[in-house]
Amino acid sequence: MALSTLSSKSLYSNANNLLKQNQQQQPPTFSFVPGNKTHVSKSHVSISAVAAEPTKNSVAVKESAAPGTGKWSLESWKTKKALQLPEYPDANELQSVLKTIEAFPPIVFAGEARSLEERLAEAAMGNAFLLQGGDCAESFKEFSADNIRDTFRIMLQMSVVLMFGGQMPIIKVGRMAGQFAKPRSDPFEEKDGVKLPSYKGDNINGDAFNKKSRIPDPQRLIRAYSQSAATLNLLRAFATGGYAAMQRVTQWNLDFAQHSEQGDRYQALANRVDEALGFMAAAGLTVDHPIMTTTEFWTSHECLHLPYEQSLTRLDSTSGLYYDCSAHMLWCGERTRQLDGAHVEFLRGISNPIGIKVSNKMDPNELVKLIEILNSSNKPGRITIIVRMGAENMRVKFPHLIRAVRRAGQSCDMGL
Repeated sequence: MALSTLSSKSLYSNANNLLKQNQQQQPPTFSFVPGNKTHVSKSHVSISAVAAEPTKNSVAVKESAAPGTGKWSLESWKTKKALQLPEYPDANELQSVLKTIEAFPPIVFAGEARSLEERLAEAAMGNAFLLQGGDCAESFKEFSADNIRDTFRIMLQMSVVLMFGGQMPIIKVGRMAGQFAKPRSDPFEEKDGVKLPSYKGDNINGDAFNKKSRIPDPQRLIRAYSQSAATLNLLRAFATGGYAAMQRVTQWNLDFAQHSEQGDRYQALANRVDEALGFMAAAGLTVDHPIMTTTEFWTSHECLHLPYEQSLTRLDSTSGLYYDCSAHMLWCGERTRQLDGAHVEFLRGISNPIGIKVSNKMDPNELVKLIEILNSSNKPGRITIIVRMGAENMRVKFPHLIRAVRRAGQSCDMGL
C-alpha cells in the first residue's frame, strides 16, 4: 500500500487532513494489490540513440525480439528510441563530463537500495505504508539547508500522523537529491513571437527565457551531482543525528504553522505521542533505542537523463547486479514508458526499486506488459505504480488497472 509522490506544496495540507481524520477517530483506510562505445561526431549531436522528440525527426529501430527480451547491457538502451533527451552542441564536452561523473563516488549504495526493496515488499503485502513526497523539480537557486530541512520535517510530520493513525510502519521516500530533469510536452516554448527550446530542468538548461540560457550545458550535470550528494549528506545527518528522534515530535512543526489551526491540530497529536513515550519511559522501556532516535529515509527521482543515469550505474560486487547509484528508487515517467523505448530498456536491467507513473491514458493490458518487462521475476518490492489521473478518472479508470494487475498475479505497490 502506498501514498505516493506529493509535491512539497501539498504535503502540509495533506498532513492537516490526516490530522483532522485522526482527531475524529477515523483512521486512514488503506488498500493494496497482493502480492562497446559508440562513435561521437564533433558536430551538433543528440545524446539519445535516435531523435530526442517523439513527433519530430524520430527514427524507429527495428527489433528482432519482443520488448524486454533481448540481452541487456549498460548501453543497450542506445539501440532504442529515446524520448525527452536534450541535444548538446558539443559532443566532446558532454563525453568528458560523463567520464568525470563515472569516476565520482556513488551517491547511494546498492545495499541501501536492497533494503528499500525489502521495505516495499512489506508494503506490497499490506504490512507497511509508503509515503513519497518532495518538489516537482529541484533547482540550483533554491538549494539551501533550510529548504532541505523543511521538506524533511514535513515528511516526518506526515509519517508520524500515518503511523499513529494506521498503526503500521511508514516507508519515507523523498523526491530529493536528484529530481532535476523535467519532461516536456513541447520541445519549444514561444513568447512574444520568440521561439526557444523548452526549459528541461536545472541539470540541463536554465529557466531564463533567452537563447544562451536555453542551450543545454553538460557542466550542469556535474553541479546536479554535487547538489544531490550534498543534499543526501544532510538528509543522512538529519535522519541519524538526533533530529528525527521521536522525542522531538513536538518540535517538528513548521514555523509558519505554529499558531495556525492546522499547527494546533498537529501539536495535539504530537502531545499524544509524547504522552505515550512518557508512559514507556515510566514503565522502564527505553526510549534511547536507535529505532526511537533515528529514522530510515530514501531518495528517488525520475529516470529521465539516461546518459547521466548510466554514468552513475555500478556493478555491485556483493550481488553481481547493476544498481543506478544516483538514487535508491527511480521511476519511469508518463512520457517515457514506451514498452520498446530506451528508458524502459535501461530500467529493466538495473536492480533498484522502480516506479511506474500512470495516468488515465494507461491501457490495463499495457500496464501488465510493462510490469512483466520491468519485473520479470515478479519480485515483491520491485515495482510501485504511481497513479496520477484526478478524482473522477480514479473512480472510472483505476479499478481496471487494479483488476488487470490482480488477474496477472503481479506483485506491486499502488500509489495514489
